[in-house]
Amino acid sequence: MKRFIIPLAFLLIVLILNSMYVVREIDQVIITQFGEPVGDPVLSPGLNFKLPFIQNVHRFDKRFLEWDGDPNELPTRDKRFIWVNNYARWRITDPLLFFQRLHNERGAYTRLDDIIDGETRNAIAKYDLVELVRVTNRQPDAVTAGRSERTIVLDEIEFGRSFIRAEVLKKAQSRTSDLGIEILDVEFKRINYVTDVQRKVYERMVSERVRIADRFRSEGEGEAFRIRGEKDRELLRIRSEAYKKAQEIKGNADAEATNIYASAYNGSPETRSFYEFLKTMESYKTNLDKSSSLVLSTESDFYRFLKGSDGQ
Repeated sequence: MKRFIIPLAFLLIVLILNSMYVVREIDQVIITQFGEPVGDPVLSPGLNFKLPFIQNVHRFDKRFLEWDGDPNELPTRDKRFIWVNNYARWRITDPLLFFQRLHNERGAYTRLDDIIDGETRNAIAKYDLVELVRVTNRQPDAVTAGRSERTIVLDEIEFGRSFIRAEVLKKAQSRTSDLGIEILDVEFKRINYVTDVQRKVYERMVSERVRIADRFRSEGEGEAFRIRGEKDRELLRIRSEAYKKAQEIKGNADAEATNIYASAYNGSPETRSFYEFLKTMESYKTNLDKSSSLVLSTESDFYRFLKGSDGQ
C-alpha cells in the first residue's frame, strides 16, 4: 500500500499545479476546453483555477500594442507616385471576440496589414500630393538675397495631412469593431518620392539654386561696379583738390618770391646787385651741366660778376 502513496501524491501535486494559473496585471485570459472558449474572460489579476489537462489558458496583452507597416508605393490623385510608410497603436478590447476572430496577435497583425494599408491606399488616391506633405497654409518668410527680397508662395491646401490621417484612422476603426480590437492612432512615419520622381525633383531644386546663385553673382558684380565707380570718383576728387591746393601754394610762393625780388630790386644798389647775381647763378645752374662750354662776352652780367669777384 505504501508503494502507491508516493505516485498518488505526485499525481495529486501535478493535478493541483495544472489546475492553477496566475493572471498578471498586463494579462487578460481566455479558458478553452477542447479548443472552444469556456466561460467569460478573466480580466482581474490573481490566482485562478481550471480543469487540469482538459482546459487551456490563452493570455492576451492588455497594453497598447504597436503595428509597424512596410513602405508601399502609392499613387496620388495628381498621378504622383510616392513611398508611404505608416505605423499604428492598437489594443485588445474584447479578448473572447479577439480569440474567436483572430486567435492570436499574429493573426491580428496580418489583418491590420490589410485594413490599414488598404485604407491608406484609398485615402492617398483621393488627394493631391500637396495635401499629403503640408499640414497648414502657413507661408514661409521672405528670403533676403543681397539687396532684394524674394517671397516664396506655396500652393494652398484644402485638407492637409492631419485630415487625411484622421480619415484613415476613422475608416480603419470602423473595420475592426467586430474583431475585438481597437485602433488607437495611425500616423504617417515617412512620405517620399519614388526614384524617378525624386530625381526630377532634385534636378529642379538644383536648377533653382543655380538660378538664385546666378542672381547673387549678378547683384554682386553690380555692387562691385558701383563700389569701383565710387572709388574712382573719390580718387578724382582727391587728386583735383590736391592739384588745386598745390597750385594755390605754388601761386602764393611765386607771389611771395616776386614780392621779395621786388623788394630787393627796389632796395640799395648792393642788395640789387646781390640778387641779380643769385638769379644769374640760378639760371646757369638750370641751363648748364658738366659737359657744357661757356662763351662769355665782356659785356655780360656773368662776366661782370666773375670779374668783380676777384677784384679786377
